Amino acid sequence: MITHLACIMDGNRRWAHKNGLPAVQGHQEGAQAVKRVIDFCLEKGISYLSLYTFSVENFKRSEIEKNFLFDILAQEAVNELDTLKEKNIRVRFIGDKTLFPAHLAPVCAKVEQETAHFDALQINILFCYGARQEIVSGIKHVIRDIKAGIITEESLSEDSFKRYLWTNDMPDPDIVMRTGGAQRLSNFLLYQAAYSELYFLDCMWPDIQNEHLERMMLFFNQCKRNFGK
Repeated sequence: MITHLACIMDGNRRWAHKNGLPAVQGHQEGAQAVKRVIDFCLEKGISYLSLYTFSVENFKRSEIEKNFLFDILAQEAVNELDTLKEKNIRVRFIGDKTLFPAHLAPVCAKVEQETAHFDALQINILFCYGARQEIVSGIKHVIRDIKAGIITEESLSEDSFKRYLWTNDMPDPDIVMRTGGAQRLSNFLLYQAAYSELYFLDCMWPDIQNEHLERMMLFFNQCKRNFGK
């Protein structure tokens, strides 16, 4: 049974190019694909859905594309808030919040606050996120706590270190699914995905349908997960 599904939503821009459309249209269609995946998770009883929405590396993109992505996120967050509440969905934004665009930070905070008590599904929007950056942030906090005498070096373990990560209050992903044909994690949940199953799809993210998700679930159910035993 999948408890936590993590998705690398790759291929929005290539989908648009293939269909003779501007890149921004690919991101719009990608937002519709997100809704299909959310409904699938609700139907299957998946408790956590993590979506790699905007990486630290994505800041290298053009200002036009970045601003459009930010506007889509803000618009979807506001427009879908009532639906999220109706479906009993909690939303969290995970990433380096010092990098959040100024106009988006209050929107993210509002959505988090107004959905905080829902529990049918928790959607983690990984935004301004990078796994290496998350690990370094965790190490800095560990060093501060050791210097302050809150913990000792000897008491630090894998489990206690997890509490210093941005994902500290949720289980590790059972499976990481990536669309777009590439077979890499691209700085996504590197610490948390140590024992995750990896599932790669050639289709672009906007093309993802229930049949792809059903095959992903079948793949997971056939995996033998020994965790080194």
